[in-house]
Amino acid sequence: MQAGDGAPAAADDEATADAPRRGRPRSEKARLAILEAAAELLLARGLSAVSMDAVAERAGVSKATIYRWWPTKETLALDALYNEWAGVQPRTRSTGTLRGDLLGLLRPWVRLAGSRPYGRVIGALVTEAQTDPEFGEIYRSRFVEPRREQARAIFAAAIERDEIPADTKVEVAIDMLYGPLYHRLLHGHAPLTERFVRDVVDTTLGGIMPGQAAGT
Repeated sequence: MQAGDGAPAAADDEATADAPRRGRPRSEKARLAILEAAAELLLARGLSAVSMDAVAERAGVSKATIYRWWPTKETLALDALYNEWAGVQPRTRSTGTLRGDLLGLLRPWVRLAGSRPYGRVIGALVTEAQTDPEFGEIYRSRFVEPRREQARAIFAAAIERDEIPADTKVEVAIDMLYGPLYHRLLHGHAPLTERFVRDVVDTTLGGIMPGQAAGT
């Protein structure tokens, strides 16, 4: 209706402003139920044996609800894993030494990774990341980079206090730390223990700071 027809134009504006928005708001309860259901199924069966139908049934939601938030079961699996591990934070307070800070970073991760059969879930996600470039970008940005960034900050602090040389190859050192941990997690040829974390840290630092005592 035009303003000149007798109805104020403001009425139309108010009606438009008051009109409800289309679509449902995301339900946090449903989202968490889906993530928890996906995590339990993934750990029990592995990624290849889990379907969106099974997750929907276990979470008590429709499959359409899951697809509205996660386009593939791989993206759902990644978020389920991320949600499982979100509550485990590394020690953020500096110990004053590179060794202490690295142990504070890696020990909580290893405790969690070794507590349940996460290896086969991560292995399946790594495989998908290698075959699907788009998913690979998501996997690295959500799962890999946050931990590497934490390690970079620790090495930067050690360089700042002149504990290690300024030209330390930090990216290589981070690979040397996480590589052995993932090797045991994925291959399962030996236990992933806190003792192993200490050995990995000491061996890596032995290359960065040769001749210096690693500590106890």
